[in-house]
Amino acid sequence: MLPDYAGIMTNPAAVLWDMDGTLVDTEPYWIRAETELMNAHGIDWSEEQGLEFVGNDLLTSAAMMQDAGLDLPAREIVDTLLDEVVAKIEASVPFRPGALEFLDAIVSAGIPCVMVTMSYRRLAEAVISACPEGSFVGLIAGDEVSAGKPDPEPYLKGAALLGLEPGACVALEDSKPGLASAEAAGTIAIGIPHLVELEQRPGRNLWSSLQGRGVADLQELTSRLSV
Repeated sequence: MLPDYAGIMTNPAAVLWDMDGTLVDTEPYWIRAETELMNAHGIDWSEEQGLEFVGNDLLTSAAMMQDAGLDLPAREIVDTLLDEVVAKIEASVPFRPGALEFLDAIVSAGIPCVMVTMSYRRLAEAVISACPEGSFVGLIAGDEVSAGKPDPEPYLKGAALLGLEPGACVALEDSKPGLASAEAAGTIAIGIPHLVELEQRPGRNLWSSLQGRGVADLQELTSRLSV
């Protein structure tokens, strides 16, 4: 059982991390796996088509591949892609610039972190195992939610796992569906665009990178928004 984080006064109360594209640069792994699978079945596939999948629930991506002509059951598509990406992760974990340093600073400050990803648990656990021990106190995985991003459910569950209100938590996201999910859940959402441009709009928080960022940057943001 997790501690009562609602009774532990940190600022912010927690950080909810997206994985693919935010903590680790696995999106090229996914695009390559999708392209290889489509090509193996005689279907042309481009990087631009792969970029449309960034941040999606895996079954949504599988349905899009079926719509493009792939005649396989959705679960088989997902399992094939997962096998390929997990194998690549086990060989090499491509952390995003500054991500491990930022994660370490947050954990060292006593702020709990939860991973909130549309990747399935077996892939997420492979990434978590490559992080310093104790980096994440919890995990919300894509195969454990009834509605994936951009629905708010994943981030609502991430905050609830710690007994916290979403508004007390910062969420870190790189994708359009992910940022929409975090914002709809009511978190203090920060977009860190990677492969896909994120629209700047009033009230939206965008950082160009995690490199050079620290706990003080989070505290400045949460303090400003609480005024």
